[in-house]
Amino acid sequence: MGLIESVDSVTERLVKNMDPPASEKLEQLASRLKELALRKVISSNHTVMELIVSAHLLSKGYDVEIEYVLAPGLVCDLYASNGDKSIVVEVETGFVPPENSVDPVAYRLARELSKVARYSRFSDYFVMAIPPFHILQLPYIVFLPPEERVQWGIEYFKKLIDAYYTKPPVKDEELLSAKLHYVYIVLVDALKLVELTAREYFQIFIERPAILLYRAGWPLSGLPIGDGEILSAEVGMG
Repeated sequence: MGLIESVDSVTERLVKNMDPPASEKLEQLASRLKELALRKVISSNHTVMELIVSAHLLSKGYDVEIEYVLAPGLVCDLYASNGDKSIVVEVETGFVPPENSVDPVAYRLARELSKVARYSRFSDYFVMAIPPFHILQLPYIVFLPPEERVQWGIEYFKKLIDAYYTKPPVKDEELLSAKLHYVYIVLVDALKLVELTAREYFQIFIERPAILLYRAGWPLSGLPIGDGEILSAEVGMG
């Protein structure tokens, strides 16, 4: 099944459980997503996930826009509002480009943390939507109050992001104030999603693995960041 057929099939299945205004809006979003996918702005996996997240938010009474401009040079995947609150959603499939085959986790950590830092200040709630087979590579600082983040190695993570993203660079104050509120685990096969608070997601999917990986030296020491350079930090787990 081709991309257009996949989008049409998913949309047809989703609208069956939606009221007419929401289903009409989803069909409009589907047309826009097909256009973007054909222009190779987004991938097919990304497209289907956006449809499912859009249907979820539309069914909860939100108005949803895709590829929404938050600021010059900063476009989010989905922007939802209902008059009282706003939500920015970024879809992450876990893709790692070939040039990062030797540093995939560092790449994902820098990408995902930079997104929380850049995007979360533009809405009341910031959400990351992921498939169940991708575990977000986010450090514990995202789940800490801003006043506690300096002692948790904010300079280290700033250097890590700068090694991958410099246009524009993430500012210290963006890292200090960044906040992830929810994680949507998108079950594409079932056209459904599981909505977790960031704290719930951390406790279920990150906390124990993080302790195990920390004992192996990840990510706070001896981290390669390209061209043979090693990024190190003396930061404890508390």
